[in-house]
Amino acid sequence: MSGREGSKKQPLKQPKKQAKEMDEEDKAFKQKQKEKRKKLKELKAKASGKGPLATGGTKKFGKK
Repeated sequence: MSGREGSKKQPLKQPKKQAKEMDEEDKAFKQKQKEKRKKLKELKAKASGKGPLATGGTKKFGKK
């Protein structure tokens, strides 16, 4: 057992992925997704500052 015989074998390196060339449709789609995420984030921040949505006061049941 000399050298690396007893050690774990290293996984083979994967070839680097080629940078995908995006056309105009892909760019527009990514931009639209980015805007949607931004709006959602803003709405979440806005909604988190408030309390419960439906507070109808105290409800009384039964006969008097």
